[in-house]
Amino acid sequence: QVQLVESGGGLVQAGGSLRLSCAASGRTFRSYAMGWFRQAPGKEREFVAAISCSGGSTYYADSVKGRFTISRDNAKNTVYLQMNSLKPEDTAVYYCAATPQDIVVAGPYEYDYWGQGTQVTVSS
Repeated sequence: QVQLVESGGGLVQAGGSLRLSCAASGRTFRSYAMGWFRQAPGKEREFVAAISCSGGSTYYADSVKGRFTISRDNAKNTVYLQMNSLKPEDTAVYYCAATPQDIVVAGPYEYDYWGQGTQVTVSS
């Protein structure tokens, strides 16, 4: 089992940057592929990015491709989401998630563990 805690959210102007972090408990972090999702008010949770266990494979939603970068540091049990060129439509609660399968997938049902979320607000 793994517990996830996100941090790094906040208020930023359009065009700005933020880096989200997700710290995982447990000694088996490197055995979990990780994902980032987001949920805006009144909308369904949507996929943002995913990364394989080793970090060698990544996958992005079209809406963030070229602006966001997912990475991980297995020595620190942490996955990151670097968000650049932020837009007001990126405003949402951002969640990290973990799956024991070494796959990069967009479906939230593939992930077994979720963090509590961190708020990102982008002002215009």
